[in-house]
Amino acid sequence: MDVREYIKLCCVKRGNMSEAELARRTGQTPQNMNNKHKRNTFKISELEKIADALDAELKISFIDRETGNPII
Repeated sequence: MDVREYIKLCCVKRGNMSEAELARRTGQTPQNMNNKHKRNTFKISELEKIADALDAELKISFIDRETGNPII
């Protein structure tokens, strides 16, 4: 699953929030949000805003492919 698919899944779980509503809550235009979804080009700062809009905490980690555990 890539980032855009994960964001869409989270929006569904948060009451089926539309992309336009997510854009509004993050201070972007719906067109800009749509372009980011199409290109799958989200900066960490944008992911933080999306997490805030979803009333969630953003956690990013590297996972060891062999063990499946976080490296740190």
